[in-house]
Order: sequence, then C-alpha cells, then structure tokens
Amino acid sequence: MDTKKIELLAPAKNFSAGLEAVNCGADAVYIGAEEFGARRAAANTLHDIEKLASYAHKYRAKVYAAVNTILTDLELERAQKLIGRLWEAGADAVIVQDMGLLELDLPPIPLFASTQTHNTTPEKVLFLEKAGFRRIILGRELTLGEIKAIRAKTKAELEFFVHGSLCVSYSGQCYMSHALGGRSGNRGECAQPCRKLYTLKDDTGRDLVKNKHLLSLKDMNLSKRLGDLLDAGITSLKIEGRLRDADYAKNVVSYYRRELDKVLSRKKLGRSSVGKSFIDFTPDLNKSFNRGYTEYLLDGASAGTGAPDTPKFIGEPVGRAIKVDTKSFRLDGGIPLHNGDGIAFFDERGVLGGTHVNIVSAGKIMPVSTRGISEGAPIYRNLDREFIRVLERDKSARKLGVRMKFAETPEGFTLNATDEEGFSAGISCMPGKTKAEKPEAALETIKRQLSKIGETGFYLQDLELELSAPYFIPVSVLNDLRRRVLEQLDASRISAYKRQEVNFKKTTHKYPAKELNFTSNILNSKAVEFYKRHGVTEIERAAEFGAEIGDRPLMTMKSCLRHRLNMCPKTDGKGGKAEPLFLEDEEGRLFRLDFNCPDCLVTLKIGKLK
Repeated sequence: MDTKKIELLAPAKNFSAGLEAVNCGADAVYIGAEEFGARRAAANTLHDIEKLASYAHKYRAKVYAAVNTILTDLELERAQKLIGRLWEAGADAVIVQDMGLLELDLPPIPLFASTQTHNTTPEKVLFLEKAGFRRIILGRELTLGEIKAIRAKTKAELEFFVHGSLCVSYSGQCYMSHALGGRSGNRGECAQPCRKLYTLKDDTGRDLVKNKHLLSLKDMNLSKRLGDLLDAGITSLKIEGRLRDADYAKNVVSYYRRELDKVLSRKKLGRSSVGKSFIDFTPDLNKSFNRGYTEYLLDGASAGTGAPDTPKFIGEPVGRAIKVDTKSFRLDGGIPLHNGDGIAFFDERGVLGGTHVNIVSAGKIMPVSTRGISEGAPIYRNLDREFIRVLERDKSARKLGVRMKFAETPEGFTLNATDEEGFSAGISCMPGKTKAEKPEAALETIKRQLSKIGETGFYLQDLELELSAPYFIPVSVLNDLRRRVLEQLDASRISAYKRQEVNFKKTTHKYPAKELNFTSNILNSKAVEFYKRHGVTEIERAAEFGAEIGDRPLMTMKSCLRHRLNMCPKTDGKGGKAEPLFLEDEEGRLFRLDFNCPDCLVTLKIGKLK
C-alpha cells in the first residue's frame, strides 16, 4: 500500500457486519476464516468471505482473513489448504501468527504479522519485514515515540489499533486462560480471566483493594490522535471488534471515517479505497459497547486506563435517581429517557445492575424493576432505543461518483459514463430523431431519466447534454441506455481489479535472539525449522505443546496496577523498590505481581504469600 494512501480497517464478525463496514467507509475489513482464527466465535464460511470480497473490491476496499492461531503439526496441512482457498475466494491478505506457515507452499497472498507475534521493537519488526511480511500489526502498548523508532528502521506497512477492547497483557503473551482451564488465547479460546474479580493484597496478606476487576482495562479510543499516528508512520488504523454486531460496525466506522477524512484533508493525504458513504444518522461512540475510553499508553504511562468497577457496558450518564419507589423513579435533570431504553446502575454493594424502561410518563420512569436503584444513585443508559431505531432504519450505502454525457451522433445518440477513478463506458442507440413538440419538457425528461441512478452503486456528479436540438426520446429508451452504460462501467471496474501478489522465498537473516522460550509460541516442527534457519539455537516449545510454566509469567503487562492505584515508587515521592503484590481470585487462587520499574513492565505468576 502506498504510504500516502491511508487505510481505515474495520472488523467484520460476519458478512452483514462487513457489508455495513464497507458501506460506512471502511477502506478494508478483517474477518475470521472457517477455522484457526484468534476469535473462534467469529468464524465465517468461504462463501461469505467471497461475497464480501466481491462487494468490497468494487470500491477498491480490501478483505483480510484472520488465520492467526498457533498450529499443531496435524493442523498445518489444513491451514495451508485453507489459505489457498481464501486466495481463490478473493481475500487480499491473510493475518497469521504461526511462523510454521512460512515453511509451506502458499499461494501468492500477502501475509500480515498478527499482533500476537509481539511486534514491539524495531528489531522484531525489521526481522518480520525481511522474512516477507507485507504488513506488521504493532502491539497496542507502544508509545508514539516507540512507533516512530520502528518506522525509522522499517519500510513495511504498519498497522495500529485505534479503537476497541484492550487486553491487559501483551497480545500473544498471556497464558493465564490456558494455565487455569486449558483454554488458550493463542488457540482462539481465551476465557478472559482479565475480566474477573480480584482482591489485591500485600505480601503479608493484608487486603489493599477488595473484589474489583483489577485486570480489566477501559477500551481504546484514539479518535483524537489520528493525525499523531499518521505522523508517526502508521499506514492502517484498526478498529477492534470481531465479536461485535453490524450496528457496532455502522456506528464506529462512520465516526472514524468522518474524523479521519478531516485529518486526511488537512494533511493532503489520500485514502486507500474510493467511493462516498451515505448515512442518515449521526455516529456517536458513546452509544456502542465500551468500558469507558482511554488513550492507553500512547503518551506513556497513564493512571486512567483501568475499569475496575465492571467489565460490562455501563453506558452514558443520564442523571441521578430521585423519588424512588417500588415501581418508578425520576431523574434530577440530565438526559431524558424513552420507552424501551436499557439502563444500568450500581447498587449499594457496588455491583452493576440493569433493567429496561417500560414507560416514561410526565417525567416518571417506570422500569421493569426498581430493585437495586437507591435514592441519589447515578443512572446510565446502555441501550438507547431511539438511536438503535435510527441505525436499523438507516440504509447506509457506498457509491461511486460518475459523470455522464448524453450526446447526439449522426445516426442517433450516445451515453458515456466516467467514474471517479477514470473508468468509462459508452452505449449508443438509434431510436430515430424526432424533434420534440415540447422542447423544454423533452429536455427535462432526458435529464430526469438519465439521473435516476440511486440504486446502482453510483451517484451523479454531473450530467452534460450535447444536442443540436431537443428531441423526443421514449422514456424506455433512456432507461435502457442508462442501465446498460452503468452495467458496462461496473463490469469494467470489476475486471480491472488486481490483487497484490507476492512470491515468498525462504530467508536466512538472523533473528534478534539466539534462545527462545515458551513465550515465542512455537507449537509445530515447521516453526522450529523456521527459527533454526534464522539462527536460533535454543528453542522451547509453546505452553500448548506441554512446556512447564511453573512459576514463570502467565502474563506480561505494560499496564501497571501500582501506577493506576498511585502506588508507583517513581511517582509517590518515596522512591525505592516496588515490592511484589498479590491478586486473589474468587476461587482463592493467588497470583504474584512482580514489578520491573525501570522498564515499566509487570509480570503475573502463580504465587503464594510469605
């Protein structure tokens, strides 16, 4: 991708979500394949991927398929065949984590290095670039300065998350779900232990924070930092959410399309696809699922990244409950609620509850139940029924600008159409030349019928008439002429689309390290061959292969709990060493947090108190 052409990349849970993302302005979408995706619950058939690619390519938007789990030796052949079928189905690239795939005979489809491959240093990104990866998806934990340092050393396309859920651990470096229940995030089955309740203890067992979601983070929102990311060298801005529905795609993609277009115009940069999105709603990020928003670590350590109260969607504040009784309550001002809205609130124990509004009448709100709503409690709306109705009624469409010219020829007439990319088509007809008895009405009929292109995937930018005199031309002839020229134009566009092809060659450049432990997620023998050929001499297989984790890290985190709780020795004025802390889950299991303060790194291990 030309680095001056910037890509807005959207998630597609399924075909319908992908379709809405393209219609609302995504330059590309990423979607899970039939198997081997890091979101097993978001798998899709090849047929749906083919349909999505066919539609997206009309607008030069791309479709990337996720095949980004680590693979066993028995799965490699299936994955190889799957990638071949994805290429045949029209996918533009495949997102992968397992280096064993580079040892196989693959179709000429570009490969993207998943964020699960732990892409956080210039050395690692440069290695992947030399290995043949067209694009590297960077770790969410990077600062702007770190992104710039990577860009300075590499030429590959760089992709970075700008919106959506955050994992507290580095992607690909979390083994907690696997260790506790055998469900591996690197195999697409994460049980999300980071969203559970924990009690924080010191090394004497004293409770510091009790029953909070201490590993749960807010959601990323970098909508105000898009220009900074482009200046740092990012070429693809990625929205997270392959488990989100079509309404999420419509709302979030539309919002980022609007904001990104402002930045591109200001910086005189182009987008990587074409066409214009037509929507009939005003996008609002607060209306879609989120855990609160953070810019995470883009500017370095931030205390406002955690979401300890709940990992669920609280919603937007609408006011405080007053005059609460067993059937109703009122709000002390704020945002009015409507019939059918979903509301959330924290009860007196601090536990999130929720209900739906049945009736709103004369300021009195009558929900399904008022249980848990106390006098003065903040009320949040996490389902705006009116907004959802607007989304559902909205017929978002992506259309290409077209200019048409209707001209007279010696034998009859011709209609030429040229789209915004310069593709053109022309159709001639010879209905006979009969001068109109009502010239003005005849010209109006010609303009009106040729302009009726609303359902075609095009929108009219200009219509030029070049006639020596007004002629009477039957409406059926004009309609047929318009239909045929746009069909021909559409066909010429489709046939002209060419996917990028790459031919992989086995490389031998040196990997940045000589020894690799289980955190490199090497599961199959082909991956072993890959790393050995690149100079690695000591290789430990992945935890999923049976590597004993013992007291080694289950998580490696850049988000520091001490910093979030104002207990950081760098900032509390006390200095000194940060002693370990402990997390206890609801089953009574203990986990030790060790703090590497110079590097602002935290590791979580199975632990025990002194």
